[in-house]
Amino acid sequence: MDMKKIGEFIATRRKMLGYTQDDLGNVLGISGKAISKWERGLSCPDVSLINRIAVELKVSIAQLLEGKDADPALSSNAIHIYDKTTDTDFASQEKIETSNENNLGMISPFLFGNNLEHTRSCVCNGLSAQMLKNRKFVGKPSAMEGVAQGWYVIGENTYCSFSEPYTHHYEEHYHMRRRLECNAQQILNFTEDAESGIGQHEIHLLSGEVYEFAVVAKCTEDITLKVTLSDRWGKNEYASAFLNLNKNDNWKRYTLDLIPSQSDSDADIRITFAKNGCIDVGSVSLMNKNNFRGMRPDVIEAMKELGIKLLRWPGGNFAGEYNWFDGLLPVDERAPFESYQNLETQPHTLGYDFHEIAIDDFIALCREIGAEPFITINLAWNTPEENAAWVEYCNGDVNTKYGKIRAERGNPEPYNVMLWSLGNEFGYGHMEGDNSANGYSHLAKENGLKMLEVSSNLTFCSSGPYPNKEWIEYSAKPLSDISKFVSLHYYAGGYRNGPSYMTAPIMKKSYETCVSSVKIARNNVRKMRELLGNSDTKISFDEWNVWYGWYRPSCVLDGIFTAMMMNMIIEEANQSGVGIACQFEAVNESAIKVTPYEASLTATGQAFALMKEHINGKLLYVSDCVTVSKREELTTITFVNPSYDENKRFLFKNSAKIRQSKLYNGKSLMPHHTFEIETLDVIEKANEYEVNVPPHSLAIVQF
Repeated sequence: MDMKKIGEFIATRRKMLGYTQDDLGNVLGISGKAISKWERGLSCPDVSLINRIAVELKVSIAQLLEGKDADPALSSNAIHIYDKTTDTDFASQEKIETSNENNLGMISPFLFGNNLEHTRSCVCNGLSAQMLKNRKFVGKPSAMEGVAQGWYVIGENTYCSFSEPYTHHYEEHYHMRRRLECNAQQILNFTEDAESGIGQHEIHLLSGEVYEFAVVAKCTEDITLKVTLSDRWGKNEYASAFLNLNKNDNWKRYTLDLIPSQSDSDADIRITFAKNGCIDVGSVSLMNKNNFRGMRPDVIEAMKELGIKLLRWPGGNFAGEYNWFDGLLPVDERAPFESYQNLETQPHTLGYDFHEIAIDDFIALCREIGAEPFITINLAWNTPEENAAWVEYCNGDVNTKYGKIRAERGNPEPYNVMLWSLGNEFGYGHMEGDNSANGYSHLAKENGLKMLEVSSNLTFCSSGPYPNKEWIEYSAKPLSDISKFVSLHYYAGGYRNGPSYMTAPIMKKSYETCVSSVKIARNNVRKMRELLGNSDTKISFDEWNVWYGWYRPSCVLDGIFTAMMMNMIIEEANQSGVGIACQFEAVNESAIKVTPYEASLTATGQAFALMKEHINGKLLYVSDCVTVSKREELTTITFVNPSYDENKRFLFKNSAKIRQSKLYNGKSLMPHHTFEIETLDVIEKANEYEVNVPPHSLAIVQF
């Protein structure tokens, strides 16, 4: 290894990402001085840090060890470094061709896909109806208290500690070995009449709603457990009820309903008993009783509004941390999954996913929103036989081993899942498993062939750091006999934490950089097609978004980017063979903002929902700023004006009556703003129509 070259590369990437030497040292658990020595070529990173450094610098291990940028496309761990050129002439007039004689192909519903990955706040605090933090007591206890993080001790004579867990993995088919996933919370009361227990702050309650509480517990003595919803200090009770625990029962699940008399956005839940004795709590649950298989109906309605037609699950990176067999256990009994990437994927839940959604729930969700399921297997930790068993569970009839298990769980009809991804983002270095092209190809084929033995008509998508010539040659081509899709990911970078609002000129530059990045995505797609050649292998563009859109407030710029990306994807579907496209990801990361009380579309969501009007339409015209389609007798035109400060004029011919015209007015580019929907003026001139769209705005006309 060339220490000087590696050091210079580390310095370049660190500065590009906005880290100081101390910043990088802190996340790696070393000193800034050690970073300085690397960058000056005086020492080299310890081998145990190589993978972590690659993750933090958003590069592959190969890039790090070579000390230079490679050619791979953008991934969630390899954001794009922009050239300095941006497009600024967005406001020029555009004349649109709407003739029915044009036929550029049908617009596939599979271009309107999305992701549902168990990361950050997509499931927890998002789609899941669960209201409690750390409900399965993961990690280490809080400092000198003995109680799990997120909880507090009630009672001066209470002793809390961790005990033998209730939660567990499906041991026969679980091979990962993570840490601190399974604990139970033990509560010991030393006195006879004093109150002991545990509680949690920041519970969001609405007066009159019915909340379903559940606890899995066991005890040494017959104990009456009191469950209370109160104010933060426990002085005002909004609702309470009692559960009788029997000492002769082992782990048992108890439930009750609570109806608070008052709304409170910072309420407490208190679980207490007033008797000398000991209780072990295995898991706790609190949900609004109005839920769909443990999921929030308002979030599901927002997903329907988006028009998602394909849903990729459980990841993403999380697919490499997931074990589908665990989903056969009752939800309260399932062990949480510790994140391999720690705070990169689970920063809001102590580094763990609590496995609230499993295969049966996912399929039910897909059917509810009208989406086709797209499942990513765990290629590193599940065996080919275990992944084949997953296929059999989904697609086998009741005469097969796992089809029978599915039927016994209340789902006699096969799910018929046809789309399967053979892992996620192999080749970048941040996923566990063999990240070489040859090694991945061998493993993917071994799994794929075993899965095809169960169900011969599956459609596979292979993974890799694309577009990449080496991976095309040694992975995509060897897999082409079983995998007809190859995955491509892209995240628009150029700014680490989103648009910059420091000054007006900086804000404009930031805006135009993001909007111009769509051309980079298009170049990646076309480069991918060039490398694939004339083969029948299609592109699965199954992750795309602006970078770090999930860590900052949404804005109108995100919506403009989304609409332009959709225009590009629709155009490249026929030109470059893009057969699948999945935006990343809707719930609480881009398109749908979820609060404790409501779910609403962001500007990204508004743009995605607008573009759904083209699904299954015949494509008549498409450009960076316009898509025209016809479905049955309805012609739809969607417009984008990406200009920062100028109106854009569109002209089109039409002899039919205008049925609908709406303007999605992006009046403000500031954070938290969405498009304001207004009536769009359509000016008729002879047999030609004119539409003027304001800066950073969208529009739709249907006739």
